[in-house]
Amino acid sequence: MDKAAMRAEAERLMREAMERKAVVVKQGDTRIMATCGKCGAANKISAPRGETRVKYACKECGHSQIAM
Repeated sequence: MDKAAMRAEAERLMREAMERKAVVVKQGDTRIMATCGKCGAANKISAPRGETRVKYACKECGHSQIAM
């Protein structure tokens, strides 16, 4: 089975599951991996749906910043 056939089979199975209402697709919060501009620490930020910029404070140094 080549890639195109596997892709078509997966799409068919998803379409059938959506028609039976067995699969529900939800939109949730976005997780952003941001790096602190002051200390360089990695931070996980949860952004509400539709927000493009989120204010947060670094978990290491407490520096306030805005993530995109």
